[in-house]
Amino acid sequence: MKKRPAHRLLVIGWDAADWKLIDPLLTADDMPNLKQLIDRGTRADLASLDPKLSPILWTTVATGKTADKHGVLNFIEADPSGSVRVASSLSRKTKAAWNILTQSDNRSIVINWYASHPAEQIRGVCVSNVFQDAPPEKPADEWPMAPDAVWPADQRDAIRSSRVHPSFVTPADLSAIAPNLQTLGPSDKRPALLARLVAQCRTVHNAALTALRTSESWDCAMVFYDTIDVAGHHFMQHHPPRMKHVSQRDFEALSAVMNGVYKLHDRMLGELIEAAGDDTTVIILSDHGFFSDHLRPTSRTDPLDEHAAMDATWHRPFGMLVMSGPGIRTGATPTTPNLLDIAPTMLALLGLPIGSDMDGRPLLEAIEGIDNIERIESWEAAAGDSGMHPAGTQIEPLDARETLKQLADLGYIQPLSDNTEKVLRDMERESRFNLSVVYMTTKRPRKALPHLQALHAEYPDDVRFVMNLAHCQQAAGDSDQAQQTIDTYLKRHPKASGPLANEIHLLQAGLIASRGRFADAARILESIAQASPNDPARWTALADMLRLAADLPAADKAIAKALQLDPKDADALHTRALITLARGQYEAAAGSALDALDQRHNMPQAHYTLGVCLAWLGELEDARRSFTIALAMSPGLIDAHRHIAALSRALNDNTTADKHDREAQHLLSAAPPAPARHDPFSPQAWAEYRARSSA
Repeated sequence: MKKRPAHRLLVIGWDAADWKLIDPLLTADDMPNLKQLIDRGTRADLASLDPKLSPILWTTVATGKTADKHGVLNFIEADPSGSVRVASSLSRKTKAAWNILTQSDNRSIVINWYASHPAEQIRGVCVSNVFQDAPPEKPADEWPMAPDAVWPADQRDAIRSSRVHPSFVTPADLSAIAPNLQTLGPSDKRPALLARLVAQCRTVHNAALTALRTSESWDCAMVFYDTIDVAGHHFMQHHPPRMKHVSQRDFEALSAVMNGVYKLHDRMLGELIEAAGDDTTVIILSDHGFFSDHLRPTSRTDPLDEHAAMDATWHRPFGMLVMSGPGIRTGATPTTPNLLDIAPTMLALLGLPIGSDMDGRPLLEAIEGIDNIERIESWEAAAGDSGMHPAGTQIEPLDARETLKQLADLGYIQPLSDNTEKVLRDMERESRFNLSVVYMTTKRPRKALPHLQALHAEYPDDVRFVMNLAHCQQAAGDSDQAQQTIDTYLKRHPKASGPLANEIHLLQAGLIASRGRFADAARILESIAQASPNDPARWTALADMLRLAADLPAADKAIAKALQLDPKDADALHTRALITLARGQYEAAAGSALDALDQRHNMPQAHYTLGVCLAWLGELEDARRSFTIALAMSPGLIDAHRHIAALSRALNDNTTADKHDREAQHLLSAAPPAPARHDPFSPQAWAEYRARSSA
């Protein structure tokens, strides 16, 4: 690719940053540096992937590939010495962006990226995510740094001296984040926790500034901050509005923490942009969002709980994306961007080919001056030194426990202790489960099936494995087996309760609905909604099932409850559109569909519903456009193809009609059999209505 839209590129990762917190701060002009980037560029929701675990997701961002390809599957992995270590660059099986840039004669700066230790010997500077670890209790004591945390070696002293000890964070520094923090008193451990998080954040930032200011030339810099996520797990429970379990005293002392952390990031953003230079293209993204409102989990977080950062129940499915600077179209709207699209977009901005084995796509609609994309089969086979670790130093996470046992049997390492064996067994279980989730959520249920069957056989009472196995069986076209899996579990646990048990019942309702028993399914969903009265998603699911059961008055009441809880919930607004459409009120239904799309443009089903409304209103070209957008976001929508075919024939465009008829037939032949259901607004129903009207 000859065209290079970006002179150089700065990619900033803000773990768990969320528009729901950012937007009020932008309105109050409390994040002026981010606002300036948005005004000169573009913003979007960024769809996350599952499982929403940071090492997996940030490795996906760096590689453009799903976790089954890149190999990072957990927070921890086996170490060849016979213990465990944090997820590392040694378990990554594919090239990251900095490796591709290295073998393309480009220079990179990589700071603190998740799962980047040991630092790779790339062209440029690599500072791994462990360089900041284990500050001593006293600032005067020695603070060693892992010998392989920084590349090249001549950067070690500068990076070491950039680290900030928690004791260097002053009360005034903390007051700038949370003005009432001092009211907690000297025995409260939370100010010390916040000081540690601020020190870690400043350490990463100082290392980035050091590398940017001392590097003579560079093409791409990638800096990762995890403070928003970690602070969220500890302090989001204190964010307004006050949660029931939070005391008034704690709320007054800590309610400003999260906004203060975001403002700190904005100040650091301004310094990064200044160090990078005005001619730098900037991408800021998060791997997922973070619940901050009435949907926050009700569990309390101990301030000293180091495992809190692994609790993915706080993570929303949409993060944030900002792109700004040379090569970016001001005001562009990227179409359904997700984490897989970041690496291909980076390569496009830097004028490099996209690997055909990457799972994402470059966001060309947001990039100026690129007419076509050059592709290569795979960067994995490209010649040249990429800086990756030699293959012999890597270890396959899912084979790790058995490999270590063999090494112990041969006498190469010490025999595994019972505790180490348990840790490794748990690590292997969770990694295999994470892999199955990756397969399931990327529409490969048959690949997930053997992993889930094995997990369920070994842990039959683990509700996660039951639920996901049943989902997998249903997705693979075996609803009877899925029902049997659920029935067996419920017989063993007749009094099962809690969020995961509700998910089992939710799946049970879906299986019943797939047999056309919508009223029976609605009764199950009503019980779930009553058990979670403050969750709009439960009321929305009930409302949609009541719509299918043709009980529209009850559906109205359920969706009203959902929208009372969250008037801007995109799924609830779309379900209201479907209920209104069921009454034949096309204009009002179109309005609700547009309301949903105002909240989340990335909703193929809402675009589809809008297309249906417009078709029945006689707005044929606009309807066809809506169905086309829906297909761009979700190419597997068979009825969208059929609608376009019917609309095109009405518009005397038989070429387009024939093309979409063929696409629909192709998709139908590959799809698992689905039960027949009468749809009064199907493509066929519209075509028949149109024929009658024209007669």
